[in-house]
Amino acid sequence: MMSHARRLALERFRWVGGHADVWQIFRDPGALTAVVGGLAGPFRDDGVTAVCGIESRGFLLGAAVAVELSVGFVAIRKGEGIFPGEKLTRRSATDYRGIRQELRLQRAAVGPGDLVLLVDDWIETGSQASAVRSMVEQCGGHWAGCTVIVDQTTPARRADLGVRSIVTAAELPACEA
Repeated sequence: MMSHARRLALERFRWVGGHADVWQIFRDPGALTAVVGGLAGPFRDDGVTAVCGIESRGFLLGAAVAVELSVGFVAIRKGEGIFPGEKLTRRSATDYRGIRQELRLQRAAVGPGDLVLLVDDWIETGSQASAVRSMVEQCGGHWAGCTVIVDQTTPARRADLGVRSIVTAAELPACEA
């Protein structure tokens, strides 16, 4: 399944105006199904009890992976916006654009003993994933790891966060200027 997901992710990936575009994966039902299966696969037998995703693409992919793993979904919101109930908040370290994101998690969404998997489309520095892990652990949950379409992290960060990916950034076609 992973090789099929890898092939389809690479086929659907595009650079648009110098920016990475994975949205064509979402538009193609076969590619989306394969990618969701590829994201879930490495963690299928690990006992994951919840999947979380950071808005916005992490919401889409995370919810789909949660359904694939037959577990619930936990939203991680950025910035402001309606998000009822008691929340934990973390400000991430600087990301690849030099921005620090404020991330929020509903405290009741993760409980003691939960094994939580983070799903996203791309991981560059791991700053947001690290902030999410901190909130999950503060709730008493355990970190299962992180699964992404594209991994651009360093080997040390990849190992620290337990990142699994369908492709690495180095495998993507070169950006045309």
